[in-house]
Amino acid sequence: MKVYPEKLAARLKQGIDSLYIVSGDEPLLVQESCDLIRQELRRAGYSERQLFHVAAKFDWQEVLFSANSMSLFAEQKLIEIRSPGKLDKVAIEALKTFVADIPQGTAMLLVLPKLDKKTESTAWYKALDKVGVHIAIWPVSVEQLPKWIATRFQAAGLRASNDAVMAMVDRIEGNLLAAMQEIERLKLIIDGDTIDVEQVLEGVGDSARYSVFALIDAAVSQDPVRTLKVIQSNREEGAEMGFIIAMLGRELRTLINIARAVEQGQRVDAAIQSQYVFANRRSLVAKCIAARPRRVLESVQRQVSQLDKLSKGIGQGNTWDQLTTLMLQLAGKPVITRRVS
Repeated sequence: MKVYPEKLAARLKQGIDSLYIVSGDEPLLVQESCDLIRQELRRAGYSERQLFHVAAKFDWQEVLFSANSMSLFAEQKLIEIRSPGKLDKVAIEALKTFVADIPQGTAMLLVLPKLDKKTESTAWYKALDKVGVHIAIWPVSVEQLPKWIATRFQAAGLRASNDAVMAMVDRIEGNLLAAMQEIERLKLIIDGDTIDVEQVLEGVGDSARYSVFALIDAAVSQDPVRTLKVIQSNREEGAEMGFIIAMLGRELRTLINIARAVEQGQRVDAAIQSQYVFANRRSLVAKCIAARPRRVLESVQRQVSQLDKLSKGIGQGNTWDQLTTLMLQLAGKPVITRRVS
């Protein structure tokens, strides 16, 4: 049964289904639907969650074993499966087995990329759709974006002028996550509840130039000069190192997954799309994958782990200096330490 994302909350209030399929290539909206499902399941007593990430040589029998195993910690549990690509025959057979005899007290959340009409006409999809709920996430079009942003302002308790909404549309370039982050930032800093165009222009301009996300994009786009500039700006403005580390770690996991898929023969564009990369970032991610082998990305990832420890007081060194070193390595210009004789 298909349910529109905006109708999902009402559907969940009617009762818990044994299977939820969330599909789409818009990360923010996929995340929000999944969060809502998890939240309602927890309220209904599904206190245990087992998460599976589908990768090469993934064992679907492990999923079936988990579904049919009694939990030691809760009477009801959620099995969440995240697949970055199309399901193969083994996956389809495992899911058909699950829906044919769903264990009592078990619910499944299946997160997939966008499903096309051909897939939705297959027998296996119809078998799943018959017993579950499918939330199909579609990108917000350029025409829909003003209304979407205005609605999000209202949900945050803010009243934005038409000019403010259109200014936001122009600045975020279709990045819904950036829009939500900016709305939350405005909510924290403004007096009152009215947003005008000047506040949007000032806020989005600053955050777009100097934010953590701008720092990551500068390095991923192989621009060491800009990377240094944005690091310095973040440092001067006292950006939270913990947040930088968390976002950088997430980006590196995505890049490594893409690089691994390309090594295994997948096309670059398909590998990037499978990792839910925003459309306006795909070209710079492709540039990074072409320039940085997986071993280099994994080396930077290990340095991020060390930086995390350093930020927590474990080890010696300056966190901003270490961040500069690893970000320049990601950007394609490693820092060379010269020995003084």
